[in-house]
Amino acid sequence: MTFARLPGKDDFVRFSPDVGPRYLVTVDVEEEFDWTKPIEREGYSLEALEAITDFQTLCEEYGVKPLYLVDWPIISDPRGKQIYGQFVREGRAEVGIQLHPWVNPPFDEEVTQRNTYAGNLPVELERAKFFALRDAITEATGTQPIAYRAGRYGIGPQTLNLLREAGVRFDTSVRANFDYSKAEGPDFSQYPLEPYWLDKSLGIVELPVTSVFWGLLRRQGALFPLAQMAGVTKSLMARGRLLERISLTPEGISVEEVIRGIDIALDDGLPILNFSFHSPSLKAGYTPYVRKDEDVAAFYDWWHRVLSYLAQRGVQPTSIAGIEASILR
Repeated sequence: MTFARLPGKDDFVRFSPDVGPRYLVTVDVEEEFDWTKPIEREGYSLEALEAITDFQTLCEEYGVKPLYLVDWPIISDPRGKQIYGQFVREGRAEVGIQLHPWVNPPFDEEVTQRNTYAGNLPVELERAKFFALRDAITEATGTQPIAYRAGRYGIGPQTLNLLREAGVRFDTSVRANFDYSKAEGPDFSQYPLEPYWLDKSLGIVELPVTSVFWGLLRRQGALFPLAQMAGVTKSLMARGRLLERISLTPEGISVEEVIRGIDIALDDGLPILNFSFHSPSLKAGYTPYVRKDEDVAAFYDWWHRVLSYLAQRGVQPTSIAGIEASILR
């Protein structure tokens, strides 16, 4: 599945020279479900929904305005409407669209692995789901969202047309250096980490989720196929310090690893470091990364240490509005 053509050298976004490297905190705000089982339309929960308020407090302590990418179960719940509507109205956070098609009406498709990637759906069905969610977010927050992330990073060949039609100016669905094609999803293995224009005439920008390589073989380009080898081979390469992929996330990535990843991203001159995680990780028992109460404490400690390190390196927090204001046309 292809989202858009690979960008050329003239497609990369240029930023104002007086703006240094910055970081964006993005959160996939979603229902809880068992990640080890086949995805189902029913049977999810929303027990972790209100845990976002503690994370918002942490963000404000560090001057961070997070981008919450909310899906249908969250924004159709009265608590979700109240929480995210208040965040946006008070200017404390930004809210974007995250489409989980299997729990987002209209329900005209069978729930299969292929159909969990919205970009695989028939054009009109993807459109109907997208606009139902866009309109629900607009109603709840009083603001039309201008950022999008496809659930499971499942953008497809018609997604850009939806962004054009909806006036969404930023996509952050590309998880650079990952390939989901074996699960019938998109292949981002050749896409870059730098922000680039999807449609310059309409001002639509891709902000890839940041994952870098570390190790003796870390130069990305032609070496990427090595990172796609079987799990045992990749494990041996990581232990041998030959090649290891580091995503900027608290989910499964230690503080020491992510600091290494930050340093690599800065050394490579990335202008935007895009951090991400899933909101159910804010409460124990709902993701593989946070099983116990002690894991929640460790999760928050991760953020304190990482945000402090970013400040130490002179990397400032930003927002979608801040990024847009700094772009040179």
